[in-house]
Amino acid sequence: MATTNPIPRFPAGFLWGVSTSAHQIEGAVDAREPSVWDLFTAEPGRVRDGSTAAVACDHVHRHREDVALLADLGVDAYRFSVSWPRVRAEGGLDFYNRLVDDLLAAGVRPVPTLFHWDLPADLDWLERDTAERFAEHVAGVVARLGDRVTKWITLNEPAEHTLLGHALGVHAPGRTLLFDALPVAHHQLLAHGLAVRALRAAGAFDIGIANSHGPTWPASDDEADVAAADFYDTLLNRLFADPLLLGRYPEGVGELMPGDVEADLKTIAEPIDWYGINYYAPTRVGAPQGAEIEFGGVRMPAELPFSVREIEGYPVTDFGWPVVPEALTELLALFHGRYGDQLPPVVITENGCAYEGLDDADRITYLDGHVRALHRAVEAGVDVRGYFVWSLLDNFEWAEGYGRRFGLVHVDFGTQRRTPKASYGWYRALLREQRG
Repeated sequence: MATTNPIPRFPAGFLWGVSTSAHQIEGAVDAREPSVWDLFTAEPGRVRDGSTAAVACDHVHRHREDVALLADLGVDAYRFSVSWPRVRAEGGLDFYNRLVDDLLAAGVRPVPTLFHWDLPADLDWLERDTAERFAEHVAGVVARLGDRVTKWITLNEPAEHTLLGHALGVHAPGRTLLFDALPVAHHQLLAHGLAVRALRAAGAFDIGIANSHGPTWPASDDEADVAAADFYDTLLNRLFADPLLLGRYPEGVGELMPGDVEADLKTIAEPIDWYGINYYAPTRVGAPQGAEIEFGGVRMPAELPFSVREIEGYPVTDFGWPVVPEALTELLALFHGRYGDQLPPVVITENGCAYEGLDDADRITYLDGHVRALHRAVEAGVDVRGYFVWSLLDNFEWAEGYGRRFGLVHVDFGTQRRTPKASYGWYRALLREQRG
């Protein structure tokens, strides 16, 4: 169980929130164009339980109930995503217009993410033109919502979308390109830079990105294990942070990217106002082991120049991820040291865990430990401005279907009944204490 010691007070103005994404909760599939995830989930065997997100949490029709949950929870802000396929359908922005109005009426700040993996089915991140199309999408969204929305997120986790969707094929669009997927990373980063320009042109002044990061631990002190861990750290951390914050790719990476990379980097490195980090767990990495392995439900081909190993000695979530709160402090210290003055203020845009049950003491312990770890980073001098729990609702968990529950609120997917869990009450009490 979580300790009863009070969590130390965070600085005044610290932003407390929760996060969701469109494809995972919205449903109402007939009121939008198809996405790559619709095509992916229609293929037998792609999703563990054979489900789709056609209904999910039916949030489009029940969003006022969910806004009431947010208001009762007492969060400052709600991070949601704007579905590009929904926006392209007739009247698509009408839903988000209503959602923003209802959030503001409830005293909750809307924080839209402009791309969270649900790419329109007729577009392809291997094509440079998709970055330009994204900038047009962003311009249309900010033109409609920018009079009320002030805080924006361009992309969510381009690393996972590249690796899982295009390199390993376990997420949409299901490609197995391995390192030939690198153009996907570059085009998403370029899309981010073009989106920042589109937002600035519309007067936006509070812009960030949500990148996933975590410490990489070598499996041993052996030179081969250390080298493999360094490579993995470059691939999952520096490949997506260095261009944004330093205006350059890690050594040896730029020449693998398509187009006029130097010119593109000037766009990619458009200044942002804060840097979002999604954190879940560290990763232990060693040298290749010469055989294909499965880790965390993802099959790792033998030809990769590293192998992901189990981290022993820690409790694990229902996803099998190790629970290591102190690694969040380690990660933030690493970024603070690596990027120095080039690192803008940080917001933890996702942090959460999968556990079953309404009396979810393990989730409370997880969140309690990570909030304390975040406070230690603040005390150590890292400029952290906010924390968003993943997630408000149990939802469609991508290739896992409905078999992994991350929500503070339980959703009965048959009846759509929402039931706050014990962790919802814990978070509500934390927010009251922080403001008391």
